[in-house]
Amino acid sequence: MQDNKYLISETTKEERIALIKSWIPEDEVMDGCDIDLWDMYADYINGTKEIAECNAAFKTEYYMG
Repeated sequence: MQDNKYLISETTKEERIALIKSWIPEDEVMDGCDIDLWDMYADYINGTKEIAECNAAFKTEYYMG
């Protein structure tokens, strides 16, 4: 279930950018990882897909290889 306060209709682009930025670890935990959160959530940041839709698309792509 998605928290309504993060819906595109409830946020500005700047707030969506800040949210994704808050998910990026400050240390080097993701070094060597192929996941680019900026790329993964670009549609959310730009207001074309909700977080849940981005997550679903990523899972499908990840499993399909």
